Amino acid sequence: MVDAAKPLLIKRYASRRLYNTETSDYVTLEDIARFIRAGREVQIVDLKSGDDLTRQFLLQIIAEHESRGENVLPLDVLTDLVKSYTTQAQSVVPQFLAHSFEMLRDGQSKIMENLTAIPNPLAAMPGFEAMQLQQKAFLKSIMGGWSGGSAPEPEAAPAQKSEIDEIKKQLADLQIKLSKI
Repeated sequence: MVDAAKPLLIKRYASRRLYNTETSDYVTLEDIARFIRAGREVQIVDLKSGDDLTRQFLLQIIAEHESRGENVLPLDVLTDLVKSYTTQAQSVVPQFLAHSFEMLRDGQSKIMENLTAIPNPLAAMPGFEAMQLQQKAFLKSIMGGWSGGSAPEPEAAPAQKSEIDEIKKQLADLQIKLSKI
């Protein structure tokens, strides 16, 4: 049984292969990235020396994504990071980055809570529900790859589709009545 509360231990062998100690098989950097996106904490250690190599492998994963054109870090941020390694700011930058990402994760959670908050005075507005669904889909698409993100929701069941169609019809009727007023 897998204990998701403790870090997934990956051992690097002298051959540079990475070994998942939970499943007893070899993994790639992309597998490790997938574990992390799924919310799993990962620790990578050198089998022979016992050195913690997690940081260098996480940086390698980021570098590979950036080199494939999946640019998440703007050039100015990368430049500032390089500069921080040679200045007194070095001690401040890690805490700043950690705090910034924590605020981003918290903000994402609060946005999602606010989108689903009931009662909402705007809920009576025609088209509000459709707009709310679009906002949720947009947030999920931009935040999906980050910790706490989620996969797209499955398509609605046929019974739900008929309810949605009925609501759309009612909204259209309301819009016609409002335009006559």
